Amino acid sequence: MSELFDLTGRHVLVTGASSGLGRHFAGTLARAGAVLSLAARRAEALAETVARIEAEGGRAHAVVMDVTEAASIARALDAAQARFGPVSVLINNAGVTVTKPALALDEADWDAVIDTNLKGVWLAAQETARRMIDHGAGGSIVNIASILGLRVAGAVAPYTVSKAGVVQLTKALALEWARHGIRVNALAPGYIQTDLNDAFFESEPGKALIKRVPQRRLGRAGELDGPLLLLASQAGSYMTGSVIAVDGGHLVSSL
Repeated sequence: MSELFDLTGRHVLVTGASSGLGRHFAGTLARAGAVLSLAARRAEALAETVARIEAEGGRAHAVVMDVTEAASIARALDAAQARFGPVSVLINNAGVTVTKPALALDEADWDAVIDTNLKGVWLAAQETARRMIDHGAGGSIVNIASILGLRVAGAVAPYTVSKAGVVQLTKALALEWARHGIRVNALAPGYIQTDLNDAFFESEPGKALIKRVPQRRLGRAGELDGPLLLLASQAGSYMTGSVIAVDGGHLVSSL
């Protein structure tokens, strides 16, 4: 069964790979045998991720990419192809958020989140799909959404809108690109513990939020690995347009 999830020799591009879940996903994919092009805006942080993977025996290189700019994406994909050949899997992970009540948001806040989280997913998927079609081998695109694309929370209006857009974009692209052998699916994490949110979840509001999760705990980054590999590999060969929530039951909670 392990062969189903094997990515040996597959060229995977991960956006937003310089930190957080993107960096974690890169390590997971490398251990599954993938060769990696790791993309983000911060070259220094990307170099650290590449070094970690190579230290464990993996193969990776860094490409600087701003997902809000089509020309930057094209340049990064050119560099990725020159190094490891055509990309067969895209992990569309780059994302940002702004935490403010809706009445306190300004236009720049809105644009920063929507441009990165939704427009960026669209641009990276479009350019990658064009190249997949040109090479005639199909591929897999995994968009990282969120359970906040399926339900809402306070003070993150543009984030919830962007992730809801990612969910619908995933389904629209899956419909159009299935004929080209390209699968497009989404992974929708719930509240996952990271170094960046530890302090919040130690606070009283954070503890109250954890109590709303039916499993009464945060998720661990490693608990996303199975669903990620399912969507990226041949194990998910008959899946397209799917949205997999990994949230400890939060979506089925009425709280």
